[in-house]
Amino acid sequence: MSDTASLISALETAPSVIIPLIREVPPEILKRRPSPAKWSAYENAIHLSQSDVAFRARLDLILSTPNPVIKTIENSPEDEAGAMLDVDLDASLDRYVRERASLVERLKKLTPDEWNKTAVHEAFDHYSVFIMFRHLYVHEMHHAYLIEQLLLKKDWD
Repeated sequence: MSDTASLISALETAPSVIIPLIREVPPEILKRRPSPAKWSAYENAIHLSQSDVAFRARLDLILSTPNPVIKTIENSPEDEAGAMLDVDLDASLDRYVRERASLVERLKKLTPDEWNKTAVHEAFDHYSVFIMFRHLYVHEMHHAYLIEQLLLKKDWD
């Protein structure tokens, strides 16, 4: 994926892949962790519903700062311990759809120079607005894959 139109389209359609996937997970395994340190399908979905806020803030920083520095996003100890299990899934997915639509509209208005604007990322060799949103998409598909693995898991012990 190397052009902005394809990336925007992928980001725009991601919720229509992810939400039906999470809705397919049976209630009896939705919040079940495959191991104590691994997230459930529910937690993966909540995590995805929270990502756009951070990436929008990064976009604002990159576009408004001469030499922006991007810090790595770390999951909180509370989230790792299961705090997302208490977050309302329906409200989170509704927010995900709204925020993604808003983000996509914003991305459609970026100029080529804005897409190419760079930042220093503490963990990556190079980073730009384009790379950042490609990363968001790849990150999303990774979590969608984890949800699907849990959905299709045969042996829950």
